[in-house]
Amino acid sequence: MMRSLYSAISGLKNEQIAMDVIGNNIANVNTVGYKYSRTGFSTMLSQSMRGASAPDTADPSTYGGTDGIQIGLGSAIGSIDQIMTQGGSQSTGKNTDLMLQGEGFFMLQDSNGNVYLSRNGNFKTDGAGNLVDASTGFIVQGYENDGSDPWDTLANINLAIGRSDPEGGTNTLSSFEINSQGIIMGTFTDSDSTDGTTDPAYTVPLYQIAVATCNNPSGLTPVGNNYYQESPNSGEVKINVAGENGNRSISTGCLEMSNVNLSEQFTDMIVTQRGFQANSRVITVSDSMLQELVDLKRQ
Repeated sequence: MMRSLYSAISGLKNEQIAMDVIGNNIANVNTVGYKYSRTGFSTMLSQSMRGASAPDTADPSTYGGTDGIQIGLGSAIGSIDQIMTQGGSQSTGKNTDLMLQGEGFFMLQDSNGNVYLSRNGNFKTDGAGNLVDASTGFIVQGYENDGSDPWDTLANINLAIGRSDPEGGTNTLSSFEINSQGIIMGTFTDSDSTDGTTDPAYTVPLYQIAVATCNNPSGLTPVGNNYYQESPNSGEVKINVAGENGNRSISTGCLEMSNVNLSEQFTDMIVTQRGFQANSRVITVSDSMLQELVDLKRQ
């Protein structure tokens, strides 16, 4: 009798956690780059009433085997999975808004040198010309053109207007654009025409935006602000670039929206609510049966 009470209590607790997960998904339906989570249940240990017995192998006609008898003791949270599928695209027209097509994450660094991963490409240039996350100011990382070949220096991306040409030209940066491989092309124009001449404008590659990958993206640890960090089960984070092996690209002027499907979330909400109600009814009925036992004394 008491087992049903405690089994139902475990069910209530788990349905509440499932509702917490659903509520968080719905709250982030418009969060750029958000990946929704899914709750998985598992059975708890069972109490054995009788063990299984084997049939007579020497003479099967003598007696047969019997199955064991176990009573389940409720449920537990088996997993809360992050579903890392691609979200939809929202066009913004802003040249620093970026969206990753395919696997991978943008890399950003804070003032303490800590590196974070994110699918949120809502970037802008700050007062110093750094390409930063618009909400935190963390600086986007990329391979820098430092005049060497190949590029192998990972650095903060700085697109300050008026900066000098990294390849030794005399003109200064006037504008930039980002292609599908994440290469930032800077346009350099003559800022000093006092000599009566104007040098022709030209373009120079400045950076290639870094793209981080790992074996198990859903195993990354969420740390808030749409950021993730490596965990013991995510696998080692490897630094790549867009277009490598043809499995990812960067779209400019658009953002990746949340991959939350509201119709699925509302359906899950209904199922979770009914599960909670059913477990509540088990508690009510068990209490009624216990009351019948108490009433036997009065009779």
